[in-house]
Amino acid sequence: MVHHASAGATMNDIAAAVGVSQATVSLVLNNRGGSRVAAATRERVLGAARELGYRPNAAAKTLRDGKAGLIGFVGDAVASSPFSGRIVEGAQARAWDDDMLLLTINTGGDRRLEDAAIESLLSHRVIGIVYAAMYHRVLRVPDALADIPSVVLNSEDAAGRAHAVIPDEFAGGAAATQELIDAGHERIAMINIAPLASGLPAAVARHRGYLSALEGSGLQAVPALHIEGDGNPDAGYRGALELMARKERPTAIFCANDRTAWGAYQALQEVGIRIPDDVSIVGFDNQETLAPFLRPGLTSLELPFAEMGRRAVELLLSGSNGESAAELVACPLVRRGSVSAPTEEAP
Repeated sequence: MVHHASAGATMNDIAAAVGVSQATVSLVLNNRGGSRVAAATRERVLGAARELGYRPNAAAKTLRDGKAGLIGFVGDAVASSPFSGRIVEGAQARAWDDDMLLLTINTGGDRRLEDAAIESLLSHRVIGIVYAAMYHRVLRVPDALADIPSVVLNSEDAAGRAHAVIPDEFAGGAAATQELIDAGHERIAMINIAPLASGLPAAVARHRGYLSALEGSGLQAVPALHIEGDGNPDAGYRGALELMARKERPTAIFCANDRTAWGAYQALQEVGIRIPDDVSIVGFDNQETLAPFLRPGLTSLELPFAEMGRRAVELLLSGSNGESAAELVACPLVRRGSVSAPTEEAP
């Protein structure tokens, strides 16, 4: 028998089409029938639901269960960023694994819009809220999130109340430096993305990783080889020129983000220094619109955006987000052509 789809088909419509009770249809569609509903009957009910275009009543489900099958996601500029948007993709994919939807709101850093967005999500009875930032920093989490499961993503709660999921900046900085050490380099510089006095977690932790790798390999850290940039290409350009002007110039540079590395590439090319023949470079972020397209391709540590997004939703769904500890996610190394052994002629 062929059933014709109709707008707003109900469980009663399905029951009439199949010839069973509305209670049986409810058991099947809410996946609560177990062995009480024969397999053949279950298939008939599901088939009729598809043909009739049945859609669950979300409002009724919310009234029944107390919560909608929705997870809120509030970010400053995450959804509109060309690379950190993968955080949203990872979070959405994990929500979908449990047949849930992600309601995403991009606030642009506007506090009034953020407050209104959170209130709206709470009114929709979301299961929890992921509170995300475009870059890793310590921030103030809105008080409205105190009474609902929430996870801070790609940043840390200044009050230490909310669980956070962040990249392992320290291990990433150490891995970047170790890649250069393993290639045979001893004079390794670093162009950072912010002054250490700023307290920016990424700048501080990546620098600590740099120092740790040097110390672990018995190499002396030279303060003059640490340049405090601002994360932009111009700072990478100026920093690389400053390093190359040294009497004993470095044979390798760890650039604390890919935009800094881009500027360093331009400076080295301008003064006739070849990458990686004369100077090796490692970046950080593995920015997909940049790192693979430099010549040579930039070896870089990847920020695990998609994995962090998945993990944040995982914490909400598991109910283990009440702890205030930060969970670190590893930053994998992506090798390309910007690293080689130092040449004997290098000064």
